[in-house]
Amino acid sequence: MSAPSDFLRIADLDREGLDGLLDLAAGMKERPTAMLGERRGKTVGCYFNKPSTRTRVSFEAAANRLGMLPIMLRPDELQLGRGEPIADTARVLSSFVEAIVVRTFAQADLEEMAAVADVPVVNALTDEHHPCQALADLLTLRERFGALAGLRLAYVGDGNNVAHSLIEAGALAGMHISLACPTGYEPDPEIVAAAEARAAVAEGSVRVTDDPAAAVELADAVYTDVWVSMGEDAERERRLRDLEPYRVDEALMAGAAPRAVFMHCLPAHRGEEVTATVIDGPASVVFAQAANRLPTEQAVLATLVDPAATAA
Repeated sequence: MSAPSDFLRIADLDREGLDGLLDLAAGMKERPTAMLGERRGKTVGCYFNKPSTRTRVSFEAAANRLGMLPIMLRPDELQLGRGEPIADTARVLSSFVEAIVVRTFAQADLEEMAAVADVPVVNALTDEHHPCQALADLLTLRERFGALAGLRLAYVGDGNNVAHSLIEAGALAGMHISLACPTGYEPDPEIVAAAEARAAVAEGSVRVTDDPAAAVELADAVYTDVWVSMGEDAERERRLRDLEPYRVDEALMAGAAPRAVFMHCLPAHRGEEVTATVIDGPASVVFAQAANRLPTEQAVLATLVDPAATAA
């Protein structure tokens, strides 16, 4: 399996690397501690500049299942909070740990850390990308449908970091990705254009519309995310008003394929981006997605920290 030096976004992977991570994650679900001894005594530093439930707990559990020590770090516990440059922090942490997991706001800060760190850096979420979530999403879809190529996934709502990573992952896997976003909430056009090119090679597709019904038509999966993310509270009223027509309800789900599943990265706000009848209904796989964060992140850490041992 080909492995990148860092995992900052799904576009860091090629098709072989994506399939390899999903295969490894599937194996780790069956044998969670199979690699427990190979990385024993190694350490992963987890810098979390945003609150977290799923990401923090899953990464800590993933490191433990590999025999690694996770060290959880908040901004108020580091000199970063007192003005130390990101580059200096990255160099110092590289002396102590075998990998750095970062959950922060700006993608540029993550990229700056990766540029100077001597150990792999993993994106646990930025405002622009959420690659670990996309890996869990694809594993969930593969478990449900058996294969990814040719699947139709509709994303409805804000074209945010989750949407960006889904676009990149789906394109790489040969899926057909349709996004319905209101004007001003579209995904980054550069990310879309690059994904379109990759999708064409993999016999998939990417399209963006402002019509939820058109995006969802005959989809195998319907995905949405919160309308107001961390750091956007000042825009709450405007965002709720603009995105209200993009709520996923039973009527919208009825336009998808009969076998369609509902997906959400959580946390969810019932009555805003999705109705309770959908997210708590029989088509929902949101908790399977959340559970799959653990094996996919375990696969990422194993691959980046010791790729030779993983390949063996």
